[in-house]
Amino acid sequence: MPLTPRMRRAAIPLLVFVLGLAVLGLAASLMLGRPVTTGTSAVGGPFTLVNQDGRTVSDRDFAGKPHLVFFGFTHCPDICPTTLQQISDVLAALGPKGRDVKALFVTVDPERDDPKALKEYLSSFDPRIVGLTGSPEAVAATVKAYRAYSRKVPLKEGDYTMEHTALVYIMDGRGHFVGSLNLMRPAQDAADEVARQL
Repeated sequence: MPLTPRMRRAAIPLLVFVLGLAVLGLAASLMLGRPVTTGTSAVGGPFTLVNQDGRTVSDRDFAGKPHLVFFGFTHCPDICPTTLQQISDVLAALGPKGRDVKALFVTVDPERDDPKALKEYLSSFDPRIVGLTGSPEAVAATVKAYRAYSRKVPLKEGDYTMEHTALVYIMDGRGHFVGSLNLMRPAQDAADEVARQL
């Protein structure tokens, strides 16, 4: 019995599925017996920004010690202050062995977040949290280097807010990305994860 045009159209997704399975099977057979290698994640990189004291700093200032990186902004209504408090709790839970661990709070809103605004905002949190800002270009380059995301969202009456990545990055002493820090658990558990990099 010849296939009707309707039957041919219905068979196309099945053919694509079967072809996909065949390709996966071939790839799996080629990989069997080969060692799996992993490279360094391409998250992070060189940056030059300005801290909350108005001093120019770069990624080199944080080399040699593990540190955390979080992108946010001072006009953030809830995610940023909550996360910064959780980071403060983790830093406190590290105890004396974590006294040199820093957390970088990189603004995604350099238009409003100058060093003075960052300093006032961060005064409510652990002093090891370093606020970073800079020119829009320098901030955008840092956001891109960390594979993060930010976008200005207009609000009524000419105001705006910022959408942004809410991950807390764990960077090792060589500035390599280790993973994102899960803060949805007791602070001591999160601190133990950071402590493994010490």
